[in-house]
Amino acid sequence: MAAEARKRKRAGFLLAAFLLATGAGFTAVKARTDAVVRQKIPGSSIIYVPSGKFLKYATLGYNSLAADLVYIWSIQFYGDTRIADRFDYLDHIYGIIAELDPRYIDPYEIGALIAVHEARDVSLGYRILDRGMEKNPDNWVIPLLAGHLAQMTVKDFETARKYFAAAMDLPGAPDFVRRLHANAIFRLSDYRTAWETWLDIYRTAEEDRVRRIATNHLYQVKAAIDTEALKKVIAAYRESRGRLPASLEALVSAGLIREVPMDFDGNPYLYDPSTGDVKAAASPWKR
Repeated sequence: MAAEARKRKRAGFLLAAFLLATGAGFTAVKARTDAVVRQKIPGSSIIYVPSGKFLKYATLGYNSLAADLVYIWSIQFYGDTRIADRFDYLDHIYGIIAELDPRYIDPYEIGALIAVHEARDVSLGYRILDRGMEKNPDNWVIPLLAGHLAQMTVKDFETARKYFAAAMDLPGAPDFVRRLHANAIFRLSDYRTAWETWLDIYRTAEEDRVRRIATNHLYQVKAAIDTEALKKVIAAYRESRGRLPASLEALVSAGLIREVPMDFDGNPYLYDPSTGDVKAAASPWKR
């Protein structure tokens, strides 16, 4: 066992030396095109490696170790703000890591974060995560990260909905992914689908905590449906009569609605006759 451990350790050192030597070789070849600052970071010539497939043949079977080395190096490379053109190679570098070790999840996440927050390239962030999904079709974490990126960072709720839908259908995906999917539907103003989705979450919940969360969202969705409908009727009343209704009950008297709706808790909505604004009596999170 000790001999085998020494053998593996020696092989690891040889691999590291090989990568550094390879990097030095590429640096020499590309010396005229390398920026001065980039030359100060050992191994920067990895950007000239054609592909991860090429590098796999040179790692003598230690693909995962090589992926670790390139990944660690990439953190240093992209942390150096003096390298003006460093983002030009981001997709290529993280593509190399993906080829070396397709199941290595962290680089997909970090690569996407660098793309979005540092390079300001959202499409590149999606592309890196899509590559991770392609190589790890059974992993729910990657589409979850993509959905979170879409919803929280760029407010692209349709893209978020698609990614969350992909994540929640995979084995092992936690229940909260389904709730994120339902919230994305609500943010798209698809209130009817959001209502049905949250109602199903409420009915199938096994924990009181989840039922409370679903109840709060149901309150929010019903309020959105009701107030949207009331505002349209109020606008119709104003157009036909030249003034705002004095109360919501006036809409019933005018024959525009059968009855004034109540919120999810059975309380009346607040109406301002001077502006025509109508809203729920309470925030769904402070009831």
